[in-house]
Amino acid sequence: MRSLKYTFWQDGEFFIGFLNDYPDYETQGFSKEELLENLKSLLIDIESNEIPFIRKVEELAIA
Repeated sequence: MRSLKYTFWQDGEFFIGFLNDYPDYETQGFSKEELLENLKSLLIDIESNEIPFIRKVEELAIA
């Protein structure tokens, strides 16, 4: 089991959020539970290359 950080907020009747590693890709749900399921589904799509041109953030170590 692994854990990923996500950011979410409520806008009217929707819960909107994104995985912090992939902030360009938002999803939504009518409940927080539905949002979490949609975030899991989004991660599966990202990791299986279903979504093209994924931007990633990494660190560069400079000595």
